[in-house]
Amino acid sequence: MTTRGPRAEPAGRRGRPGHSLDTLLTAAVELFDERGYEAASMEELAGRLGVTKAALYHHVPSKLDLLRVALEQALDALFAVTEEPGAVTGRAVDRLEHVVRASVRVLAAQLPAVRLLLRVRGNSEVERAALDRRREFDRLVAGLVVDAVAEGDVRPDVDPAVTARLLFGAVNSVTGWYRPDGGLSPDELADAVVTTTFSGLRARPA
Repeated sequence: MTTRGPRAEPAGRRGRPGHSLDTLLTAAVELFDERGYEAASMEELAGRLGVTKAALYHHVPSKLDLLRVALEQALDALFAVTEEPGAVTGRAVDRLEHVVRASVRVLAAQLPAVRLLLRVRGNSEVERAALDRRREFDRLVAGLVVDAVAEGDVRPDVDPAVTARLLFGAVNSVTGWYRPDGGLSPDELADAVVTTTFSGLRARPA
């Protein structure tokens, strides 16, 4: 089991800087997304928010802790998808489709944080913990593919692990081009991903 560090103060609580943890996290994730985590600094973040570095440390112990909270929020949102009714009831292929569709919505809602998550390489304990949880999520998806193959709804001629990687490779690739203000809503994006991927995934009638 991965041991997590101390959590930052609950979102919504306001401190001396006049910024909540939510606004601090939003600014931090945008900065990490633009500059890269390693290149970004707390001094630059403080400048963007118009506060002192000391004011930032009122909310979080370190830059690494900001990364941890941001990654955990993105991962928690993805794992929450796997616990929704549509992900736990019905045929496996329908549960798989629900997970994919809802994951795309998470991506659209937390685009910078998901991009940050996908760039994690394991350079710290925080990043290694995030990678472990990503692998756990991948195993859940692969398990749904295996079950869908066993039920005869997904074509059996491709290894389930490969199918799962290709499926979420398509989902994750959206982070490179999707823009929330580009005229495509999250629901329309999810429909497009599901339509294009599941048309080749489902088993063909005999």
